[in-house]
Amino acid sequence: MQGLDGARVLPEIRTLHLLDGARRAEGLAVIIDVFRAFTLAPCLFAGGAARMLAVATPDEALALKRAHPDWLLAGERDGRPLPGFDLPNSPARALAEDFSGRTVVLRTSAGVQGLLAARRAATVITGSFVNAAAVAAYARRHRLVSLVCMGWNASEVTADDTECATYLEAGIRGGFPPLDPIRARLRADPSGAKFFDPARPWFPAADFEVCTAPPRFDFVLRARYDAGGPVELERLADADAGGPGGYSGAGSASDPP
Repeated sequence: MQGLDGARVLPEIRTLHLLDGARRAEGLAVIIDVFRAFTLAPCLFAGGAARMLAVATPDEALALKRAHPDWLLAGERDGRPLPGFDLPNSPARALAEDFSGRTVVLRTSAGVQGLLAARRAATVITGSFVNAAAVAAYARRHRLVSLVCMGWNASEVTADDTECATYLEAGIRGGFPPLDPIRARLRADPSGAKFFDPARPWFPAADFEVCTAPPRFDFVLRARYDAGGPVELERLADADAGGPGGYSGAGSASDPP
């Protein structure tokens, strides 16, 4: 964003937490869920998914599957795969499969719940390390940015999302810190250590590696709220979502829709 004199003006940045934070988010809300929903979602789009819907409950997802048998269901409850779903909440699994042309319905316990709660914000996007550079560049177009850390089940603050919020804020202000120390801290923290616990195979170590890798995707995922229907996540192409050369199109000082 630029001021009247053409100088770069950085946005005001607020960090919020959990469902209450999502409900209070204003301006651009970045709903952060590193482990694992909003690492999974970009991976699904990178694998060719054409459309993604977000719903609050497994029952809503299963009802959509009955109406549209060719749609794929992805998600978890308490981190575990859900009965009747096609995919677990696993970014590593998503990177290994082809989703060309498919519609995916996503239900998770933290990130998706934040998307559904963030109705006060002017614009809502997802956040994680894998598309952090695109998120930071997109955020610079806005006057106010709310970084919302969704934590475990949207009810418990966790290190992965707070670390990502700090990382994103630094990137918005002009320079990302080294990622290796963050990875090391998360590996030692309970939020990351669970991926190396053989008693919990639904948290594969490969997911930790994908979730904490350097930014790899040059697009952001923006929520679209349609009255009476599920929230849809739309992929903004590089020309709209940004890259090394900045953004074109809808950028303005007043939070583009």
